[in-house]
Amino acid sequence: MKQTKILILEDDTPFGVMLRGWLERSGYSAVLCCRVADARSELQGSTYAVVLSDLRLPDGDGLELLQWMREQKMDTPVIVMSSYGEVSTAVAAMKFGAKDFLEKPVVPSLLKDKIEAIISAPVARDKPEKKPHTESISGKSIAAQVMYDHILKVAPTRMSVLILGESGTGKEYAARMIHNNSPRADRAFVAVDCGSLSRELAASELFGHLKGAFTTAIADKKGFFETANSGTIFLDEVGNLSYEVQVQLLRALQERKIRPVGSAQNIEIDVRIVSATNENIEEAIAEGRFREDLYHRLCEFTLSVPPLRERKGDIAIFAAEFLRQANRELERSIKGFSHEASKMLEDHHWSGNLRELRNVVRRAALFATGDEICKADLPTFAPAPRTNPTDDNYTLRRENEQQHIENALYRARGNKTLAAQLLKIDRKTLYNKIHQYGIKL
Repeated sequence: MKQTKILILEDDTPFGVMLRGWLERSGYSAVLCCRVADARSELQGSTYAVVLSDLRLPDGDGLELLQWMREQKMDTPVIVMSSYGEVSTAVAAMKFGAKDFLEKPVVPSLLKDKIEAIISAPVARDKPEKKPHTESISGKSIAAQVMYDHILKVAPTRMSVLILGESGTGKEYAARMIHNNSPRADRAFVAVDCGSLSRELAASELFGHLKGAFTTAIADKKGFFETANSGTIFLDEVGNLSYEVQVQLLRALQERKIRPVGSAQNIEIDVRIVSATNENIEEAIAEGRFREDLYHRLCEFTLSVPPLRERKGDIAIFAAEFLRQANRELERSIKGFSHEASKMLEDHHWSGNLRELRNVVRRAALFATGDEICKADLPTFAPAPRTNPTDDNYTLRRENEQQHIENALYRARGNKTLAAQLLKIDRKTLYNKIHQYGIKL
């Protein structure tokens, strides 16, 4: 244990130095690299028990390192470290051979547990354990079972799938189920948050670029499409793509070819497209913000992910799983929920869906003083929006303005044009109010 060598690939030097120091104080031998090229040299010249790799680096990314290691037939286990916004990409790295991933800021005790689990595991890394075709936690409600039935029907086909659902409902989980139950299950699953792609670099991120294609292109880079070749690419929040990128994406889907930025050569691709949005795409088409021909390319099959409030029977199941995760991450030993706390969770509206539930459970687990989460450990929930279909007086008023807007959006099932009509305001004013109050749709 004392001589175990660990390679750190991290371009945030202060964080990398801190991590190296912590590892050395814990009895490991650690080497810090800040570039992919340096990490390759270290791996070729020395033997390491574990690699800790960041995702985004000056001369490439963690996915490229994993792909290179696979080509070199290196079986050194890799733990990917990622910020909150990159978790979907970190999970994609698992398909490229990463052993595990950690969210930043890294919890030292959890990192140590993962390292020790890897070191003590039997050596059989040339044959990775086959992952189950469904994840360990699934809902049991009727709405959930209908969704799973649709997933199992469309998964074996080549159809492109558009997943619709509110923010936080688990659209990426549904996309991953489609991939895991398809003939491409043993190939790459690459998740892309289209909302985080800048207008200037979106084409480069999706289709790659050649060295020198623009000022910061210091090396050739594979795009998400080429990385996902022969597998599945998941385009989350696809409605956020700029119109220019939509044109390029449509061309790629029609011709099954991509052209990296700065290149004169096309690359043939075979990628299944699964996309998702919580926006009303038909409304975006009517307003000229989304191409109708691209919509029909992406929407050969539509899958709806129901909100958590329509899956009441699943709340206890997911709460128990999130508590199990929180116990491990926070080093707690909370056994469960009191009857009052369970009822409070069941009755809440959950506008943030599974993401909100996870956050609430983690916070409660952190502050709980007993061996179970009680009502006092939960936050004070805002009252649920009105659902009385006969109460149609949604006219916007200054008192409780945010609540009125949320009520109208709920009544309109997220359709902002209809919600604006209910509130008797124009759509632009509604958009400004949504932004002002930080309302999540």
